[in-house]
Amino acid sequence: MPEVRSLTFLLGGARSGKSAHAEALVRQHPAPWAYIATAQAFDDEMRARISEHRARREEGWQTLDAPLDLVEAIDTVPDGRPLLLDCLTLWLTNVILAERDVELECRRLAEVLAAPRGPWFVVTNEVGLGIVPDNALARRFRDAAGRLHQMVAAQANGVFFMVAGLPMKVK
Repeated sequence: MPEVRSLTFLLGGARSGKSAHAEALVRQHPAPWAYIATAQAFDDEMRARISEHRARREEGWQTLDAPLDLVEAIDTVPDGRPLLLDCLTLWLTNVILAERDVELECRRLAEVLAAPRGPWFVVTNEVGLGIVPDNALARRFRDAAGRLHQMVAAQANGVFFMVAGLPMKVK
């Protein structure tokens, strides 16, 4: 199989099937596969969600936890290795709560994603389809996510919007 250098971006709402679809796309490439997880388990419910995701991944996945230092984690993935990054909105939440420079961190990430070194797949939650949030932090997050999603989608070779487990090709 020739080496593929591409970026596929998958967006959707909660439980829309985006992670499972991204995993299936990654498995179309030879293992080993890199999985960069951005979630942090601050409570039992989140620990259960993380366990569910891990249980779906069979042998062949190499997981890196990167709740904040995402660019550095991506840089450790060998050239040519299929990569699944799940997910941008959890990472963005972590960046905001850590009081890091959101614009700088998003620009750094967008620069790395603009030059994939293999078949890369990025998952995120679409959060801009609902009502305007009632507090400043939630509005800041929603706006930052929208800007980040536009940057990533502009660079992606393919963009899918997930609805009820069904991928809709956007780009």
